[in-house]
Amino acid sequence: MALKRVMVELGMGTDIRGTDYTKAAVRALRDALWHNSLSVAAALGKSADSMVVEVLIGVPRPERVDRDAVLAVLPHGTGTVQVVEGGLEIPDDAGTGSTVMAHAAAVVRLDVA
Repeated sequence: MALKRVMVELGMGTDIRGTDYTKAAVRALRDALWHNSLSVAAALGKSADSMVVEVLIGVPRPERVDRDAVLAVLPHGTGTVQVVEGGLEIPDDAGTGSTVMAHAAAVVRLDVA
């Protein structure tokens, strides 16, 4: 199989008050995916489910992201999730919570000759 990169989608997501890293990561991936309609698979005579998606999430505390919940966002194909240090965490004035900002990149690959 010769997987070729055919698309890179970028997104940003937040959890304003809950300091929920997974929620921010899911929102970032949705932001990347939901602003597009990828017709490249059909244009190449492939099924949308033949897409292989490599998801990269950036947050300040990567260990706090549920990778399976992020992967469940993908509407088609198969994928992997890698979480790395990035994004932002902004503490509130009371010191009782934070706003979390996550960044996502979705690299879409197809088996093309």
